[in-house]
Amino acid sequence: MDHPRLTWTEDGTPVATAFDDPYFTGGLDETRHVFLAGNGLPERLRDGFQVAELGFGTGLNLMALAQVWSGPGTLRFTSFEAFPMAATDMDRALARFDLPLAGQLVAQWDAASGPVRRIALPGIEAEILIGDARQILPDWRGAADAWFLDGFAPARNPELWGEGLMAEVGRHTAPGGTVATYTAAGHVRRALQSVGFEVARVPGFGRKKHMTTARMPQ
Repeated sequence: MDHPRLTWTEDGTPVATAFDDPYFTGGLDETRHVFLAGNGLPERLRDGFQVAELGFGTGLNLMALAQVWSGPGTLRFTSFEAFPMAATDMDRALARFDLPLAGQLVAQWDAASGPVRRIALPGIEAEILIGDARQILPDWRGAADAWFLDGFAPARNPELWGEGLMAEVGRHTAPGGTVATYTAAGHVRRALQSVGFEVARVPGFGRKKHMTTARMPQ
């Protein structure tokens, strides 16, 4: 599978040319605000807790999760990625952050191939499923306790935010499971509501006024 074509900003942020959108803007601080705090993490983490993600990208969200988990036990992390990044680009993107486990991630990513890439980190077993989430998420047998919805912006990458895919997110969420995403787009919130989530618009990170969190009732 082809790697995404990238350009790079002066501060070392990769930008996907196909979507004209950066992989991240606020870096680790934004990841912690949106995906960790937005899902009530790390407080909810426990042995066997399942995190699922749309859009693996640079692996930064996985790195942030690894920083706040020390066990006991093992977390499960499943990400769906249509455009897997080259290991050299991942290494370059993560180099700007203080991430002790980044070397382990990049080395395992470089050695992995095929439609399922497995990454073993201390206390975390991760699998990255390569392909269009609209096609492969319906066959996933898991149920997430927390979702990171981290595709490119809905206006630029609408296929990752459609009603059908949000319905699959709902179908693959455990009772009491949560969702967090940086976007506050109305159609995304309505799609989550339509499949049973209790949706909230909450303060976003930095200059982003709002973001979205959601919870599936017990």
